[in-house]
Amino acid sequence: KILIICGAVLIVIGVLLSLFGKINGIPRLPGDIVIRRDGFTFYFPIVTSIILSILLTLIIVAVKKLR
Repeated sequence: KILIICGAVLIVIGVLLSLFGKINGIPRLPGDIVIRRDGFTFYFPIVTSIILSILLTLIIVAVKKLR
């Protein structure tokens, strides 16, 4: 149940980001991959994804312990 809710939240965030552009509050961390070519930019935030994954895991574990 939690995975479905988290997936739905991520889909909503992805749609909002594609509609409204980049969030300025999330910085590019060292280790994030950026490839710039003529008329093309590829951004893969691997370090940011790892940090967010760790934070979400800690939040989920804390919520489960409170129950």
